Amino acid sequence: MRLAFETWGRPAPDRSNAVLVLHALTGDSHVAGPAEPGHPTPGWWDGLIGPGLALDTDRWFVVAPNVLGGCQGSTGPSSTRPDGRHWGGTFPSPTQRDQVAAEAGLADALGIGRWALVIGGSMGGMRAVEWAVSYPERTSALLLLATTAAASAEQIAWANIQLHAIRSDPHWRGGDYHDTGRGPHAGLGLARRIAHVTYRSEPELQVRFARTPQGTEDPWKGGRYQVESYLDHHAAKLVRRFDAGSYVVLADAMNTHDIGRGRGGTRAALRRVTARTLVAGVSSDRLYPLTQQAELAAGIHTADHLRVIESPYGHDGFLIEVEQVSALVRELVE
Repeated sequence: MRLAFETWGRPAPDRSNAVLVLHALTGDSHVAGPAEPGHPTPGWWDGLIGPGLALDTDRWFVVAPNVLGGCQGSTGPSSTRPDGRHWGGTFPSPTQRDQVAAEAGLADALGIGRWALVIGGSMGGMRAVEWAVSYPERTSALLLLATTAAASAEQIAWANIQLHAIRSDPHWRGGDYHDTGRGPHAGLGLARRIAHVTYRSEPELQVRFARTPQGTEDPWKGGRYQVESYLDHHAAKLVRRFDAGSYVVLADAMNTHDIGRGRGGTRAALRRVTARTLVAGVSSDRLYPLTQQAELAAGIHTADHLRVIESPYGHDGFLIEVEQVSALVRELVE
C-alpha cells in the first residue's frame, strides 16, 4: 500500500507543529499551489496555507495525504497489483475508518505522535471526526466543516444514483477497464453532473444562469442553456483528472460512514473526542444540512455552539469561503 502526500513548512524537532488536512471526494493532496507536474489542477484550498496565512508555514508543518483508494498517487483501483495488472474491480472496499488507519501509518512514518490540528470538510470531515474518535490521544484540535457523523438516507441515495451512472456505462466492465484502453467516461461525467447540482444552491444557480442560452446556441433547436454548459464543463474537467474506479470506491466509503458503528452509537462515539473542536456548516448547504453539524457540535463535549459559514454557494461554500474558514482555523490555533 502507498499513500501519496504533500507537505508545507518544516516540522519542529518534536513534531508538535504538525497539522493534518484531509480532502473531500474528488480532492487530492495538492491543497495549495499552482498546477504542476503530478498536480493537474491548482490547490483546492489556496489561500489557507502559506506564510502569513491561517496555516502559516513559518509556524506549522502541514501534511495532506491523498486518501487510500484515490487516484492521485495513493494506492487505488488504477494502481497495479504485484502481478502487474491493475487492481480494478478487485480493489477492496475501505471504510473511512480503514482510510484513517492508513493515515495513522503515515503519521507514524513521519514521526508524528500527535496532530496539533486535524481539519477536513465533507468526506475529509468524515475522516477528521474518525481521527478524533479512533485516536483521541493523537488529535489535539479538530475543525469539522460541512460534514456528518453518519451518511444520511438522502446522501446515500444521491451517491447511489451516481454509482449507477458509472456502473451502467458499457465500458465499466465490473471495474476492470484499466487494461482495455477505454473507460466509463460517460458514466463518470454523468455522475459529476448529478453531484455538482447537489454541491451548489438553487438560488445561486438561478442568479448565475437563470434560463440564459449558452452563447449563440438555441435551446429550442437542440442548443444548451448556460447551466447545462456549466455542468458539461465540470464533467469534462473531472473525467480528465479522476479515475471512475476511485470515484466508486470513495463514494461507497462515504455511504458506509457511521461514526457510531461498533461503538454503541453516535453519542457514545462522539464522547470519545477530547480535542478542542469547532464544528461549522454552510448556511445554504442542501446536501450536508446544518442539522448534521448541529448533531456533531452537541455530541462533542469539547465543542461549543455550531458555527455557520454564510455563503450562497451551497456545500461548496466550505471550499470557496476561504476567509471564513481561515478565521475558524486561527481561532483554534492561536
